[in-house]
Amino acid sequence: MSEATPQSYAQLRAQFPDLPETPLIVLAFDHARDHMPAFLFNHVVRSWIFAARVGALDALTYDAEVVAVATLFHDFGLTPLGDGPHRFEVNGANVAARFAREHGFDTRRVQLLWDSIALHVTHSISLFKETEVALCSRGIGVDFGAPDHGRFGAEEIAAILAAAPRLDMKRQFASCACHLARTKPETTYDTFIRDFGERYVPGYQAPSWVDAIAGGPFSE
Repeated sequence: MSEATPQSYAQLRAQFPDLPETPLIVLAFDHARDHMPAFLFNHVVRSWIFAARVGALDALTYDAEVVAVATLFHDFGLTPLGDGPHRFEVNGANVAARFAREHGFDTRRVQLLWDSIALHVTHSISLFKETEVALCSRGIGVDFGAPDHGRFGAEEIAAILAAAPRLDMKRQFASCACHLARTKPETTYDTFIRDFGERYVPGYQAPSWVDAIAGGPFSE
């Protein structure tokens, strides 16, 4: 953790009073802060703020705890706590699902949470799912310049960045992506991590669906 991160949820909410507050949200905030590097924690905090703001702009009705936990936990698959055998989105979704079950989420809410994280970069699917799933993707996307970014004014963006600075986000995130492509290539072939592997990781070679179909066990 760094002094450049929000040190407590109370501190963050003092700056953004429209954010919801429940005991579970505070626990999720603290859990993410305690187990993520500063740049990644700040990213998930910004993602949550962006998601909450997009939800307000569109007057959406949604489960605020699901969206809060999903955005705050969506990159746990890039941390040691979320290390696992699957693609990083699934590993992170599994961390979140365990946390949610331990804190009383029912089956439906756990599934919403899991889907929100597992699909957060698959916009061609997530944007057509439940409101919570789509909103998480949209909020996270704002931090990468997705279309909803244009709905935020310069002063609002500046306030969010002052509360949770980017901390060399582009370079550090690329480093995480390259690490996965280098150490667990088999989990990256059908994800955006593949792009980092192909550009930056020597020897990285993803299999081709064209070859797989052509070489299938059928004569035609």
